[in-house]
Amino acid sequence: MRAVVAHGAGDLRLEERPIPVPGPGEVAINIQYGGICGSDLHYWRHGAVGEFRLREPLVLGHEIVGRVREAGPGTEAPPPGTPVAVHPLASCGQCRQCLAGRRNTCLDTGYLGSAARNPHVQGGFADVLVVPAERVLALPEGLDPRLAAVAEPAAVAWHAVRQAGDVRGKRVLVTGAGPIGCLVVAVLRAAGAAEITVTDVHEAPLAVAKQVGATSTVRVGAGDGDGLDDLAADLAVESSGNPAGLRTCVYGVDRGGLVVGLGLLPPGNTPVAANAMITRELRLVGSFRFDDELTDVLPALADGRLPAEPVVTSVLPVAHMQEAFELAADPARSCKVLIDFGEPGVA
Repeated sequence: MRAVVAHGAGDLRLEERPIPVPGPGEVAINIQYGGICGSDLHYWRHGAVGEFRLREPLVLGHEIVGRVREAGPGTEAPPPGTPVAVHPLASCGQCRQCLAGRRNTCLDTGYLGSAARNPHVQGGFADVLVVPAERVLALPEGLDPRLAAVAEPAAVAWHAVRQAGDVRGKRVLVTGAGPIGCLVVAVLRAAGAAEITVTDVHEAPLAVAKQVGATSTVRVGAGDGDGLDDLAADLAVESSGNPAGLRTCVYGVDRGGLVVGLGLLPPGNTPVAANAMITRELRLVGSFRFDDELTDVLPALADGRLPAEPVVTSVLPVAHMQEAFELAADPARSCKVLIDFGEPGVA
C-alpha cells in the first residue's frame, strides 16, 4: 500500500508498505481522504512540531475518513464498506485526567501521526489504517466523505467554543483565519454568536471566514492590533498561533472578557501582556485537541448546521502529495487541502 512518510526536514516520500491486518478489537479502514494539518506541515518542513522531533520515519496524517475494510477476529464493528471517521486520540483511561473526563489532556496519550512518543504513533495518510474499534465512527447517512474529512479539525474548533461557554448573542473576536480559525467561526455561528470579527494577514482566508459566518473581517499587519484595541468583544479565540494574535485578543476583548488560547505558540517562553490581563480582569483558558466532540460534529456537518464546505479549497490525488503539501503551506492560495487516496483497490 501507499503511505505518505516524513523522514526529516524537507524529506517527504510516497512509500510502499505492507498492508496491515487487524487483530482482535481492531478495524482496518480503507482511507479515502486525509486533510493536511499544520502539524503535518511542520514535520515536513522542520522535522519537528515544537519539542516533538522525528527520530524515525513517520507516516503523517490524523484528519482521515474512509470505509471499513475488515474487522479483526471477534470484533464488533460497522460492516465492510461503511463510511467512517477515525478518532485520532488514544488515551490511557486510567490517569487522573482520564478519570476526570479529560481524555484530551491524558498523561499518557498517543495521537495518530505524532512524534511525541518513541516509537512514534504512525498516522493515517496511507491506503489502509488499523485502529481500535472504539475509535471508528460511522458517518451519518448522506454526509459527503470530503466534507467529513474536516470533522477532526472541526472537533478541535467545537471544543474551543465549548471552552468559551454559552456564546449566544455574544460579540466574538477570532484571530487567525486558517482552517481551524474558519472552523471556529462556523461553530460560533452554529452556536448563536451575534457578531464575529476575524483577523488574518491574508485576504484569501478572510474570504473563507466570511463564507462560513464572519460578520466582519480585518486584514492585519505585523505586530499591532490594527485598530482593534477598542473592539470590546465579549470573548476572543486565538487561533493563529502567533504572539501578535494573542496580543490582539488581550486588547480586543472588553474588561472582564474571556480569551481562549487555541493556536499553539512557538516553543519556548512567549511574551504576554500580563499586566493588561491583570488590570483588565481578563480570563485566559486553554483549549487542546478534543475529547468526544466528534459525536456532535458529524451530525452537525450532515444536517448543515455547521457550514464547513468553503473550508475545503483543494483536493489532490496522493500521487501529487508534494504539490498538496506545498499548496497547504501557502495560506494565500489555500485553506484546507485534502489528499485523495481514491477508491479501495485503485492505485
